[in-house]
Amino acid sequence: MQEFSKQMKEGAEESLTSISLAISVLAVLVAMVTVLGHRSHTEAVLVQSTEGDQWNLYQAKKNREENMQLDVDMLQLQPTADAKARDAKVAEYRVSLAKWKDQLPQEQAKAEELEQEVARAESRAGRFDLGEALLQISVVLSSITLFTRRRSYFVGGLLLGAGGVAVAASAWLVR
Repeated sequence: MQEFSKQMKEGAEESLTSISLAISVLAVLVAMVTVLGHRSHTEAVLVQSTEGDQWNLYQAKKNREENMQLDVDMLQLQPTADAKARDAKVAEYRVSLAKWKDQLPQEQAKAEELEQEVARAESRAGRFDLGEALLQISVVLSSITLFTRRRSYFVGGLLLGAGGVAVAASAWLVR
């Protein structure tokens, strides 16, 4: 009877050791997913800054184009003694206007592309955050097993941990 009791205690300790090891692995996964989430948030902020710069560039070129068009209109309405010089200047301005008119859609497309990249980075970060939360809950839930000796908490923790890993891994599928 004493020998059986001793074997049961040793078996329980071995079981708790494997549970402790699993909790440690879950904690490492939490740390990894946390770092990935922080990096995704940082990426989103950096790209958002670049996006703002791109929209500012677009707006500056748009304003320059509108001002140049206004200058052309004003030059054409002004009476002048040297019509040849005025027409040369208007022709020069029209060349610049044509160049800017071609550039504006490209600048706008770059800015819109950066907007989409920000949205993707934020979506990835959100998935990493959810995965992190699920993994943290799984660590806590699994830890309860050490106090209560009920394996149902451990199984529930492992299921939540698997869900957290799956959600975090799905962040790489965001396109």
